[in-house]
Amino acid sequence: MTLDNAVLSFAGVMILASLAMAYAISPWFLAFTAFIGLNMLQAGFTGFCPAAMIFKAMGIKPGCAFK
Repeated sequence: MTLDNAVLSFAGVMILASLAMAYAISPWFLAFTAFIGLNMLQAGFTGFCPAAMIFKAMGIKPGCAFK
C-alpha cells in the first residue's frame, strides 16, 4: 500500500464512521464529516496533509500525490 492509498482509505473510513455516528448518536457528528471534507479540500490545494505526514513517519512508502 502506498501513502496515497493509505490517506484516501483513512479519509473514507473517517467519513463513513462520522456518518454512522451522526445517524446513530447525534447529528452534530456531521460537523466532523465537514471537517474531514475541508481538510481534504485544503490538502488538494496546498499539498499539506497531516495524515500523510503521520503515515510517512510510520514508514509507508510514498506514492505519486504525497512525496
